[in-house]
Amino acid sequence: MRGQVARGLRVAVWAVLPGELALVVCLVAGVRIPGAVLLGAEALVVGVLALEAYVMWPLYAARRRAGDTRREAGLAVVRTAVPVALRRLIVHEFRALHSLGLWTVRRRHRIPEGARPFSYTEPQTGIMWAFLFVSVVETVVLALVIPWPLVHAIVLVVDVYGIVIILALHAAAVTRPHLVEADGSLRLRYGALFDLRVPADAIASARVERRFPDGGLVRVDEDGTLDLAVGSQTTVTVELTGAVEFVRPLGRRGSARTLRFHADDPRSAVAALTAPGRAAAPPLTRGRTAPFSPPAPPA
Repeated sequence: MRGQVARGLRVAVWAVLPGELALVVCLVAGVRIPGAVLLGAEALVVGVLALEAYVMWPLYAARRRAGDTRREAGLAVVRTAVPVALRRLIVHEFRALHSLGLWTVRRRHRIPEGARPFSYTEPQTGIMWAFLFVSVVETVVLALVIPWPLVHAIVLVVDVYGIVIILALHAAAVTRPHLVEADGSLRLRYGALFDLRVPADAIASARVERRFPDGGLVRVDEDGTLDLAVGSQTTVTVELTGAVEFVRPLGRRGSARTLRFHADDPRSAVAALTAPGRAAAPPLTRGRTAPFSPPAPPA
């Protein structure tokens, strides 16, 4: 019974939160909302909160009895009640907005000492600025032509937030470049949506290779080839000694033995990945040892 209620709670969270957020924005903006609408919305929120208490409290109590701390028990309950995709989208938006602040002050996100960053935003920059221009024009036009105050306020808030998110998405890609770290390991990123770490000893070879894969941002072939495309293209191919696991933007997991990604300067990226000073890749003979201990595998 509680499992069915938990599934219903997930659907309710998806449905109620956007509407409640729109009402809050309208109230802050000074829009007059009919009392019946407010009463119905608040009753719906109270019902969802009651469902949350019904489902979450026994789970929280069970985790506490099992020895978890309050924080661990709370996180476990959130993971149970909130869909993975929704959690990741919320976290991504916060990270993107944080990236917008970094971009404003011309900083990048967590580049270790000795690491070489490689940007990948060149194919999408023109598209993003064109999309931003169209969004600004749409916002201005709708603000002028919509006569109803309530609809005008909602559309204006949504449009302005959309403009901020467009800037934040591009800022996340600019401030989170690919990295070839000092030990020769590779870190592939796309904004705050995708992050994959590959140890140096897992890299067998790298080469410049321009391809135009079909599909979206992250695509995996049946043979275990991961395409991380920007502007529907990749420019670097990395062969691995074994499969590495990764997490898709909405939480699904996969594995790949070959990586294809875009770098604005692919030759420099390949040169960094194949530099003599990086960790040697297997196979090694039994009588040989690696020049230094390989880094720990990714979490």
